[in-house]
Amino acid sequence: MKRYVGDRTIDGVKVTVDGKPLDPCVSVMEFSKNGFEWSYEGPEPRQLALAILVDHLGDKDVAKANVEPFMSGVVANFDNEWEMTSDDIDLALTSLPGKAVA
Repeated sequence: MKRYVGDRTIDGVKVTVDGKPLDPCVSVMEFSKNGFEWSYEGPEPRQLALAILVDHLGDKDVAKANVEPFMSGVVANFDNEWEMTSDDIDLALTSLPGKAVA
């Protein structure tokens, strides 16, 4: 099971998956050149939602189809520090209104 962790530090935001930096997946789709953010709806949280979903699902098309509901229902509600496991993501995807495919 993978573990995703986000933290705001004095040096900026840091997002890891199993202790390694999370790939922003700009080759899949680029919403922002400014990296990741969370706790609001916008391009940077959208980039984070995409990156988490691509890494977790392993399917770029399904990830892209679910970016909006995942960003608005999950990423926009993260605290300054957050953690999600693969199981947490699966649960969130099954309960999100407006989800495309999970």
